[in-house]
Amino acid sequence: MLTAKEIRSSFIEFFRSKQHDFVPSSPIVPQNDPTLLFANAGMNQFKDIFIGQRKPKINRAVNSQKCLRVSGKHNDLEEVGKDTYHHTFFEMLGNWSFDDYFKAEAIEWAWQLITDVWKIDPDRIWASIFIGDEDDGLPRDSEAEKLWQKLTPLPKERIVAFGKKDNFWEMGETGPCGPCSEIHIDLGSDRCDKQDDPNHSCEVNAGCSRFIEIWNLVFIQYNRGSDGKLTTLDAHYIDTGAGLERVTAVLQDKKSNYDTDLFMPIIDALVEMTGHKYTGALKNKTDNAFRVIADHIRALTLAITDGAIPSNEGRGYVIRRILRRASRFGRELDVHEPFLYRLVPVVVDFMGDAFPELPPRADYVAQVIQAEEKSFGRTLDRGIEIFNAAAEKAQTADRKTISGEEAFQLYDTYGFPFDLTQLMAEERNLCVDTETFDKLMQQQRQRARAAQKSAGQSTDISADQLPPTNDEHKYLTKQLDAEILGFIKDNKYNDSGDIQADEQAGLVLDCTCFYAESGGQVGDIGKITDGKNSFIVTSSRKIGDTVIHQGTVEKGRLSVGAKVTAAVSDLRNETRKNHTATHLLQWAIQRVCGQSAVQQGSLVTPEYLRFDFNYPRALTDEQIQQIESLVCEKIDQALPVTSAAMSKEQAEKLGAMALFGEKYGDQVRVIAVGAESDDQLDKAISAELCGGTHVDNLAVIGGLKIIKEESVSTGIRRITALTGKALSQYLRQRSDTVDNLTKLVKAPAEELPARVEQLLAENKKLAKQIKSGAVKAGSDTMAEARTMLEKAEKINGSAVIVGKLSPTAVPQARAAIDMLKKKAPSSAIVLGFGQDDKAMLLAGVTDDLVKKGLKAGDIVRDIAPIVDGGGGGKPQMAQAGGKTPKKIDQALTKATEIIKAILTK
Repeated sequence: MLTAKEIRSSFIEFFRSKQHDFVPSSPIVPQNDPTLLFANAGMNQFKDIFIGQRKPKINRAVNSQKCLRVSGKHNDLEEVGKDTYHHTFFEMLGNWSFDDYFKAEAIEWAWQLITDVWKIDPDRIWASIFIGDEDDGLPRDSEAEKLWQKLTPLPKERIVAFGKKDNFWEMGETGPCGPCSEIHIDLGSDRCDKQDDPNHSCEVNAGCSRFIEIWNLVFIQYNRGSDGKLTTLDAHYIDTGAGLERVTAVLQDKKSNYDTDLFMPIIDALVEMTGHKYTGALKNKTDNAFRVIADHIRALTLAITDGAIPSNEGRGYVIRRILRRASRFGRELDVHEPFLYRLVPVVVDFMGDAFPELPPRADYVAQVIQAEEKSFGRTLDRGIEIFNAAAEKAQTADRKTISGEEAFQLYDTYGFPFDLTQLMAEERNLCVDTETFDKLMQQQRQRARAAQKSAGQSTDISADQLPPTNDEHKYLTKQLDAEILGFIKDNKYNDSGDIQADEQAGLVLDCTCFYAESGGQVGDIGKITDGKNSFIVTSSRKIGDTVIHQGTVEKGRLSVGAKVTAAVSDLRNETRKNHTATHLLQWAIQRVCGQSAVQQGSLVTPEYLRFDFNYPRALTDEQIQQIESLVCEKIDQALPVTSAAMSKEQAEKLGAMALFGEKYGDQVRVIAVGAESDDQLDKAISAELCGGTHVDNLAVIGGLKIIKEESVSTGIRRITALTGKALSQYLRQRSDTVDNLTKLVKAPAEELPARVEQLLAENKKLAKQIKSGAVKAGSDTMAEARTMLEKAEKINGSAVIVGKLSPTAVPQARAAIDMLKKKAPSSAIVLGFGQDDKAMLLAGVTDDLVKKGLKAGDIVRDIAPIVDGGGGGKPQMAQAGGKTPKKIDQALTKATEIIKAILTK
């Protein structure tokens, strides 16, 4: 029996024998593709080739792509665990042709691999083709239908046609697409899971587990635009996908994908961890939990390795949903402590050979998962209690529906993803009020102003519409002569004409020294001029191989064909310092925090640098000082910085560090800190693959200061630092602050810490004394109020408590009124006292007297003018202030008259 590892290898080697180049899987987190949350198909990394934004360097490719289908059009999350074959994460075995071979070869080679190499019985094989679609104006795929009959022994009755749902493949709402031909395997009548349904008929795409699709041959001929319309691509492409999990189940003769060696190591570990047994039954809550957890931990391990982080937005929220869903299923196995992180080494052990990026990041992935489990665990059990109460209420009321308000509370307060609430409701034969939940979610988004903003600049212009730019000069000079080849204006490329003063456009030159935004480094700014006319460049970016100089005509007009001088701003010097400093930071952070702390992203600007790296906790002050010291030590040593171009393989042998998930070509540029020249790269303290601009010697940087260290998300820390001119300005400002403090506290700079500590101690002591005095004053106020109560006159059973207090504070006086109300349940109270040359009057009336028409607010409004003041409040409690404290007694006398007049009616 072939292992999954051998099946994967046999697929790749078969197509290598057909002159296909092996291309490693792209990360699950797509790079530079805002239309996708996750890679959901093998063709994702080739999308820009299909739509003409990049020219292929090879004609044929093969690989095993890491895929995640948990959002959008392709979402299998809800089906996981319920059947034997749906998964969130899966491997897509695929072969591609970039305008080389087409349908005939794809069909013939698929048949050869399935029947000759994998030895699947031809009599069990079915093929499906596209039946056509009138709405999109698409004809039946008769070509594929005839090829199946011509190139294989498949009888006509086992070649079936279906519509768009099954046989027209689209990557998303937009993008490359085309008809497809699926290969299905008949597993036998005993494998049907709907035998009890008298209306069910076993056949391809009928929804039972007897017929299962194992390979999809996609013939990419079209592109669907944002308007929903299809356009024919200039070239034809082949994109095939065979799910490794399903193929393995067939070849290992397993009834369930979960019974293969792609899942059983995880399930075996769970059995040992929990003491529960796995039987493989579909309608069993315990077995379902095993399957869900086994599936989800694979997805989490691979996705977090590739840069996804649990959060409350976008792909981060999807990862959080998967993790919390798996955590909740742990309760079905009686696990109440974090446990998912303990399964990470199991996944890495049997998948690390296929995906070598897994082992180095295993500890980091486990840390992220454990931190998230702990966070959710604090609210999960309480959330389950809240859900159970809501479910019991729904069942008792016979409404069979969890309210949208209750579902929202679970989401908002206890972190329950909505689909988890739906799942738990389904288990109790309940549904959830989705409409109300959606309304509450929308209201929350509006309150939080969390509308998602699109990042970056978008354009419908493809790379093949633009001439390439020679930008090799960006490393060599800050100024050069060039020619204007065209410009982008109003989302259209123009290769003739001109742009005039104040018009915005994107200039395209034949060559440039401007660095286009990439790899975390901002694009250069500067000026382009022909001597008389000038254009201010505010940003630089790339479309394919073309550098777009975005900006505004400063004066005059610039025409296509004009000879110009392109000059980069001097701010480039500061950007270079910051970029090289990020490389030094990575080196120093690993020295202090360990080799597993690696870069997760960066931002390099002229003003500052930002460096993100994985680490499970906040850096201590000591660690920050160590990192700063290490960096500054190397800067003081004035180490040289060398750049060298080489093949990617050479760079890997050298040990050069690559930013995980970043796209690199066959030829790469290595920045080596500490190497005098190309032949001394092995002496470098830091070697990284990088296309950015850098200093030639560390001494130019001048120094580095970390001004902020913070959390970005679970397991990710961010350092913000300054170098160069920005650092000098920062230090000058700090020096000015120190000078001002020395004058204020009358102490030299070296004694400031001790002096400030002394002032803080004195302040704390004084605050304690004031608080003690306030407590005593409050105690005195209460004593005076109690004396007034003892002497109070009573009218018809109600106490009239009016008197003057010794100087006190309003809170103490209010507390005294509250105390008097409790001791005299029917009472009218007016207290007055002087405070900082002001008169303060407070009135309180119990509810029974308010009903009789005696209101505290009316009393203070009537007596406040006597002390030259004003005030008001509620019927039960009111307050006023005035400028004449010597008339407080007159005001209190008036208050007594008002109270008596109402109580004696």
